[in-house]
Amino acid sequence: MKLFALIDGNNFYCSCERVFQPQLQNKPLIVLSNNDGCAIARSEQAKALGVKMGHPWFQVKHLEKSAGLISLSANFALYGDMSNRMMSLASELGDSQEIYSIDECFLGLQGIPDVTQRAKDTRAKILQWIGIPTCIGIGASKTLAKLANHIAKDAERKPGSYPPRLAQVCNLVELTERQRMYLFGITDIGEIWGIGRRIGQQLKDAGIKTVKDFVELDPGTVRKRFSVTLERTWRELHGQSCIDLEEIPAPKKEIAYTRTFGQPVRDLVSLTEAVTEFTSRAAEKLRRQQSFASAILVFIHTSKHRAGPQYARSITVPLVRPASDTNSLLSAAIRGLRTIYKPGYDFIKAGVILMDLSTTTVQQIELDFGSSMSNKADQLMQAIDQINSQFGRGTIIYGSTGTGKKTWSMSQQRKTPSYTAKIRDIPIAVG
Repeated sequence: MKLFALIDGNNFYCSCERVFQPQLQNKPLIVLSNNDGCAIARSEQAKALGVKMGHPWFQVKHLEKSAGLISLSANFALYGDMSNRMMSLASELGDSQEIYSIDECFLGLQGIPDVTQRAKDTRAKILQWIGIPTCIGIGASKTLAKLANHIAKDAERKPGSYPPRLAQVCNLVELTERQRMYLFGITDIGEIWGIGRRIGQQLKDAGIKTVKDFVELDPGTVRKRFSVTLERTWRELHGQSCIDLEEIPAPKKEIAYTRTFGQPVRDLVSLTEAVTEFTSRAAEKLRRQQSFASAILVFIHTSKHRAGPQYARSITVPLVRPASDTNSLLSAAIRGLRTIYKPGYDFIKAGVILMDLSTTTVQQIELDFGSSMSNKADQLMQAIDQINSQFGRGTIIYGSTGTGKKTWSMSQQRKTPSYTAKIRDIPIAVG
């Protein structure tokens, strides 16, 4: 029998901030999205105040004075580095690892003895070494491991919802069938991994309200009435592993880089600076997954929430040949921007999307014998990427990015230092 674990960092962004600001422990804390727009992470204390995921900041700002709510701007450099540290320690639990998101990873546990105690030891090590609290779910399939993780979290943060002995680490495999069915009977159908809001509502309308209701269905009925995908979920919940670990992430089919500006932008120069930076960042991601793009989509638009004339346009610019070098992509992006730009509007957002991606092992060569130029472009991109990686992003930039103050930069008035990601931000003990 296969065995999987899912490790999840609790309220990850908030937990990262609390590592370096212990005074935030047990305080209502939220982390805000780009431009400090809405809540993207909430501590348990903030949830108790009624703050929802995606809650606009202006709607909960009054809680600062009335309830002591603390808000911080997102610090993705810090979160990314803390994630790498957590994943490195988490990998010691199993023989294989799939990093599912910034705060979650699946692990294969084949041949691992005493997995429950080993999971508890791993959790304790992550908490002691880097300060991030986690919960671990263990099951015979990835779907069961995900469900066990949900039980482990709720047993800890919602006393009485599940047996307390399942808090922090829940191993469904070591439970009896009767115990598992009891847990399934008190778990909402919407907690199953892969069942979204729409499918979940369809199941509830059909009288299938709990996980137990679902697993007691006939698999043929599930396939005929719903879908093959949902039948796979049914089989996973019965311990039949249908979803393997993806130790090497699949290449993305599109790469997007978009941002909302800190303040409205009207002039083409500022928009060009923004699109240049967005294209450069997207090109770096493209090269990291060793892909080419055949086209680039550029868009700009105003805000429907602001007074004044509205304008939204996009354009897809095909490339002469698939490419990954920033020069080629940037040339097409700026050409597209100039085509769709109109003066007299307050633009609030822009972005680029690299489309029709292909692997670098397949190349299109024309009769102009430009392969030598292509090799030189590849060497240039490698050099720029290495320098920016070693000395920090933005060490080498394109001139059209601009060197002055960026009027389009994001608003991050509450951002904390990147304690582990930048040398100048390393905490220094005083006294």
